[in-house]
Amino acid sequence: MTPERLARYDGVRVPRYTSYPTAPHFTPAIGADQYRNWLGNLSAGTEVSLYLHIPFCESMCWYCGCHTKVVARYQPVAEYLEHLQCEVNRVADVVPGRLRVRHLHWGGGTPNMVAPDDFTKMMATLRARFDLVEGAEVAVEIDPRTLTPEHVRAMAEAGVNRASLGVQDFNPDIQRAIHRVQPYAMTAEAMTRLRDAGIAAINLDLMYGLPGQTVEDCRESAELALSLRPDRLAVFGYAHVPWMKSHQKKINEAALPDGPARWRQFAAITERLTQAGFEPIGLDHFAAPHDELAVAQRAGRLRRNFQGYTPDDSSVLIGFGASAIGALPQGYVQNAPDFHAYASAIEAGHLAVARGIMVSDDDRLRRDLIERLMSDLTVDLEQVAARHGLEADHFDPELGALDALAADGLVERDGRRLIIPEDARPLVRVVAAAFDRHLLSSQQNGTARHSRAV
Repeated sequence: MTPERLARYDGVRVPRYTSYPTAPHFTPAIGADQYRNWLGNLSAGTEVSLYLHIPFCESMCWYCGCHTKVVARYQPVAEYLEHLQCEVNRVADVVPGRLRVRHLHWGGGTPNMVAPDDFTKMMATLRARFDLVEGAEVAVEIDPRTLTPEHVRAMAEAGVNRASLGVQDFNPDIQRAIHRVQPYAMTAEAMTRLRDAGIAAINLDLMYGLPGQTVEDCRESAELALSLRPDRLAVFGYAHVPWMKSHQKKINEAALPDGPARWRQFAAITERLTQAGFEPIGLDHFAAPHDELAVAQRAGRLRRNFQGYTPDDSSVLIGFGASAIGALPQGYVQNAPDFHAYASAIEAGHLAVARGIMVSDDDRLRRDLIERLMSDLTVDLEQVAARHGLEADHFDPELGALDALAADGLVERDGRRLIIPEDARPLVRVVAAAFDRHLLSSQQNGTARHSRAV
């Protein structure tokens, strides 16, 4: 990919496609009553995934794009957990029978802000109200800076079997520039504690495009990450969206790498991880050959949802907590992001959904297409159309829009099969956006605001 071609996409902003339609298109027209009806239509024994959002941190990382807040005392966390417990019970009361759970994910914020005893209590409630199947994945996002032996013991005893640790970059200067100082030894100690407790599957998060970051920094961080023997790595490009996250205004924009520099950083990380035997997964993940993500990708059953890439094939994701997003066959829902609005809804005896969207047949068709493209880096348009009862030429009118992308090397066409070349992997979202009707509408009315493509 030449610098000239990259420059054409440096300013392009497109969704990350963890859903379709994407979250900016959710509206208050879908609320708690609709969600209650959708939950009531589930059948007992349906296999679902659960997500619990813990929106608290001890300090704010300036790069963060998550919905979270800094607290100096535990009381707000404890009060929030009471509401979360109530929400879990309320949802379980609405569904017609016990649901089966194969994937349970604690995200944040910082889930290890939850006191060990409260973590144990919440896991007990989840097991009492849902059937966690044998071998279910129970995953927790962890900040190594605040992880204690007591946290690790409680997580292991509660059945946690996968942990995801934020790292971003090991260079102390860059850590200071993003307000997240986390020495290598601290991360290594956290991983040792987790493994000694039996939590063997460990993911690490790295980032590129950070202020002052260089290609050599990225290469060195990848090398140090490999020395810790993770099973999986996520390599995210920093999304600078200060109009959405005001704390990002503390980052020195003049120190941010431009598009070509970001590209070289990602390429350096990719080269080192693949040299070590890790398999590239979709847009920005890497997995050891034995990891479930790599196995799912080889089998053609890799999926993408609000947690990123996953082997989870459930069509139902139930989100708990402020701002948590859920997915059901009828559409998507999101809880109130505001803590007070979330708490007020729960205290009033309601579900906390504040907005959502009902998916149409066309949305399902395009979701299928975009998910396969984002997951497999290739998609057969005839096969997608056939799965939805449509003619083979259904997408032909849109293929012309791909000509410019093909000329720039972002996509190749073999009849009606689209293929993303390996060197264009980080720009797969640009190709997916060509099939996004909702994005086209928001671009036309000036409401589209997403992260940069490179």
